[in-house]
Amino acid sequence: MADPAGTNTLQALVDELRTGCERSFGDAHAMPPGVYTSPDFLALEERDIFAQEWQCVGRASALKAAGDYLTARIGEQPIVVLRDEDMQLKAMSNVCLHRMSVLLEGRGNVRRIVCPYHAWNYSLDGALKGAPLMDRQAGFCKESYKLPQIRCEEWQGWIYVTLNQSAPPVHTQLAKLNELIDAYGMSNYIETFHEEHVWNTNWKILAENFMESYHLPMLHRATVGPHSRLEEMECPPGYPAFNYHWITKEASLPIGNAHPSNTRLTGHWRKTTALLAIYPTHLITLTPGYFWYLVLQPQGVGKVHIRFGGGLAPEFIADPEANAHMATLKQLLDEVNAEDRRGVEAVFRGVHAPLARPGQLSHLERPNYDFARYLAGKIGAH
Repeated sequence: MADPAGTNTLQALVDELRTGCERSFGDAHAMPPGVYTSPDFLALEERDIFAQEWQCVGRASALKAAGDYLTARIGEQPIVVLRDEDMQLKAMSNVCLHRMSVLLEGRGNVRRIVCPYHAWNYSLDGALKGAPLMDRQAGFCKESYKLPQIRCEEWQGWIYVTLNQSAPPVHTQLAKLNELIDAYGMSNYIETFHEEHVWNTNWKILAENFMESYHLPMLHRATVGPHSRLEEMECPPGYPAFNYHWITKEASLPIGNAHPSNTRLTGHWRKTTALLAIYPTHLITLTPGYFWYLVLQPQGVGKVHIRFGGGLAPEFIADPEANAHMATLKQLLDEVNAEDRRGVEAVFRGVHAPLARPGQLSHLERPNYDFARYLAGKIGAH
């Protein structure tokens, strides 16, 4: 039986979000608590955002050889992305065509994709190559089986996938971002570490935390906070597919500024960090010498799966001290992430409070305003 009360409550929440987004930025407020706590709102996000948009699944440099693969999900659809025998990136369904077991887990290298359940096995282009004893079934035709292909594109060294056959290409949606960050040469940065975590918060709370630097002096007072001067930060208006902000400063770590042999960056760009939020869930800190990133996936309203990784610009990859610099950075990032986790999990507890009310945003939270408007524009669009 339909739930008119539940439907009305959800529509009221969507209307409240949209009404808030109609305010000018000078009078902008945080999003209403229900967008973080409502399972029905998450269902709309799954339908109207995650099933429609391009989503990052990792770094192309992590797949170096034929047969290298990584696995991910788009909503409820398991996928695998790999280098085929021609070294092309290919994405396909990660579900066996026999009894529908998930095929591969994690990351690795395979010559064939072998189902762990009944050993049906597929080539790197998804064609069924072997099915034990199935030749005894007269109706079986091996040639009629091939894993469904999924749209896959590479942008600036990142792998993006989507289930939406009509979504505009990634490079089209991110053309303006290309212009803004082209001089960094991010395509050539090499991933040096990758981890996966699950935190107890809503995915949007973590996304918003990454987008703004207003929290740095307080939440990160034991790590990067003392080096974070809010007056140095620029938060320009965002674009339909992304938002961004800049911090220009002399870095405390050598890899935070351009390497002496870096000829791509000049002037203030040699010490400028770009913080990028590519909708819906790809978050990047891009510096002249290194990058780190988060890719988010909701696991219900109160848990978020995180792909966390990073690496170095090519000049630092070639530097004899690169490993030591990266180890120092990784230790710092782990400490910063621990602080962020405490912060975003505290916000998730807070948004459930009966007296919780969204307050006015600061001028440094312009990216959060743009993110809210992105969500309001997508929810209910399909």
